[in-house]
Amino acid sequence: MSRRVLVTGIGVVSSLGFGRGEFWGNLVAGKSGVGPVEAFDTSSLGRSNAAEVRGFRPRDFLTAAEARRTGRCGAMTLAAARMAWEDAALPARHVKPERVSVVLGTTMGEALVIEQLDHAWIHDGPEAVDDRLVTRYGAALLPINVARAFGARGVTLALPAACAAGNYAIGFASDLIRSGRADVVITGSAETLQQLQYSGFVRLGAVAPERCQPFDLNRQGLILGEGAGVLVVESEEHAVRRGAAALAEVGGYGLACDAYHITRPHPEAEGTISAIRRALDATGITPDDVSLVNAHGTATKANDQAEARALREVFGPRRLPVTANKSMIGHAMGASSAIEAVACIMSVVEDACPPTMGYETPDPECPIDVVTEPTKMTVDVVLNTALAFGGYDSVQVFGKPGKLPHPRDVKRLPS
Repeated sequence: MSRRVLVTGIGVVSSLGFGRGEFWGNLVAGKSGVGPVEAFDTSSLGRSNAAEVRGFRPRDFLTAAEARRTGRCGAMTLAAARMAWEDAALPARHVKPERVSVVLGTTMGEALVIEQLDHAWIHDGPEAVDDRLVTRYGAALLPINVARAFGARGVTLALPAACAAGNYAIGFASDLIRSGRADVVITGSAETLQQLQYSGFVRLGAVAPERCQPFDLNRQGLILGEGAGVLVVESEEHAVRRGAAALAEVGGYGLACDAYHITRPHPEAEGTISAIRRALDATGITPDDVSLVNAHGTATKANDQAEARALREVFGPRRLPVTANKSMIGHAMGASSAIEAVACIMSVVEDACPPTMGYETPDPECPIDVVTEPTKMTVDVVLNTALAFGGYDSVQVFGKPGKLPHPRDVKRLPS
């Protein structure tokens, strides 16, 4: 477990655009990807906004055969993977197929395909079910289709770890490289907006009427989103050998479960505190080394309070900048922490912090330093937090290449 892990390529499909340039430009400018839902009828739900990915045409990124065998989630995943692969400038001759792995996360995978299957069965009977749909659903197909596209013959794994899935996937991918089991891993996560998910969150009372306002006193809930974020990560040796430029280094990660409630976080944020400390320990850094936190920031009352409490507990009263991307891209469920990982990496590359939109009135129960304007700053180390249903607490560290301790010098590594 002694090899450095470098990010050499990133790809993203989001409500703020496709590819790191368009996505980052809109994110750092504080633009909103939120608008009225177009994919399905919301008239009976009392809520109508979401951060949909609009204008996505699979054939712009996929072959005809790939488009036929993937649903929307798989198509966005493969599109983001292709962007990341091209961004990494990874020609096939530099890669041994058995040394390339694919690790991807999601919450519900091809849930839209399941909705189509159910609709056909209920309205027209089982004989009306399109057999081609049966081969498109299932979370396992996300990494399988990516592996097939790039000829990856190493570990292929799907991680359905709720809204922490992206961090889980990136952490496992980094372990594969650190341990010498892979040289290159395509990793990240994806999710699609769909009616079952949307109506369920509305029934839970978790969806805001219009906008997402993380950590604001008057926040009213989350705004759902969708998309895909994918990284190409490599061992330092492999990247140097082929002359690749590193965007960032993947540090350690921390995972924990507060084992408290299926939807509510532990009021004392025990799992989140543990995950943050484990991530710092696994990287070999202290709280003072962290430049920025990209917060989970759902804009629900309990979640924001618990996360703010955890940050205050670990980092104390120092003015540590905190940003929350969900104020612009919505909560993309299983895709969220991978899309936000792309934002973290771009913060490292550009030495800049995107704003948290909708933050107008500080909440005394959230005593943290929320960034509200695009800010130029030195970002050597950034934490990406993802805190999901069921107590899935995850924190991933990213840093400038060479700014993190070498893994061989770290006594505690993630297990």
